[in-house]
Amino acid sequence: MLQTKKETLYIILAGIFITNAIVAELIGGKLIYVGSVPMSVGILPWPVVFLTTDLINEYFGEKGVRKLSFITAGLIAYCFMLLLLAINIPAVNGMGVADNAFNAVFGQSMWIIIGSITAFLVSQLIDITIFHFVKNRTGKKMLWLRSTGSTVISQFFDSFIVLGIAFWMTGQMDTQTYISSGLTGYFVKLGIAILLTPLIYLAHALIDKYIHKNE
Repeated sequence: MLQTKKETLYIILAGIFITNAIVAELIGGKLIYVGSVPMSVGILPWPVVFLTTDLINEYFGEKGVRKLSFITAGLIAYCFMLLLLAINIPAVNGMGVADNAFNAVFGQSMWIIIGSITAFLVSQLIDITIFHFVKNRTGKKMLWLRSTGSTVISQFFDSFIVLGIAFWMTGQMDTQTYISSGLTGYFVKLGIAILLTPLIYLAHALIDKYIHKNE
């Protein structure tokens, strides 16, 4: 019974994780202003990715979340390949979404794709490593430290890698804008990570209750 519940839990968390990660990549090409600084709208689903990463780390260990991260990166690449195929098939004139509108939304450049996947994998692997480094030294105590601490460090790299590859290296951003955008995105993620801390404890309690109910 316990194993069946844990399998169900993994499927649910993995589904939430994959869905939000893919949506974040699909909408990431749109830049919005935070104050006067441009930042990717793809940040919106990432709080859920933070939360599910930590929960999968907590209940299924380093191997479980590492495997899921590589699977998700592969699925992101698969989505982009399907979009590339769809872009190159002419649309029906006067019906549905026109080619120029479809391409404007989904026609992300190869550098954005490379930047997104690279940033995702690097940040996830850093998050996993730090999470288990802290957990091995604190045991079951200090959930807030391993959850928030791993996110704080991993998302610093994520913020700068995706912008660096997709926008700075391609000349779409100058160095000053790149640094200010990266720092803004990072501090927004940092604020979100701190605000999510009570939710992590709540989710932890609910999952423990679900797993051990009628055990």
